[in-house]
Amino acid sequence: MAARDEEAGLGAARVLDGDEVQGVLSGAFYQAPPESTRMLRAERPTPKEKPTHYKVICISMYTKDLDQLDELVEKLKARGITKANRSALIRVALEQLDLDKVPRGL
Repeated sequence: MAARDEEAGLGAARVLDGDEVQGVLSGAFYQAPPESTRMLRAERPTPKEKPTHYKVICISMYTKDLDQLDELVEKLKARGITKANRSALIRVALEQLDLDKVPRGL
């Protein structure tokens, strides 16, 4: 077993170059970029304010419902409504929703 461990050590030594390993360990590959390429804090663009009139959300839907939604979007696009997409179609459906017609078993 000891001979096998020695062989494994030699194999690793053949693959890894000592100078390269030392360079990685010393942080040579992770040094800060030269001063000429660094942007000073005052030069950085101010971050844009996040919009408050909408939020990005994640919802779960059955694949058959997504297929139906995509089919409806394609039909709208075929009718010339080129800006049709999933979220726009869901917004239109919400505007037209009659809560009295929603089944109890939802």
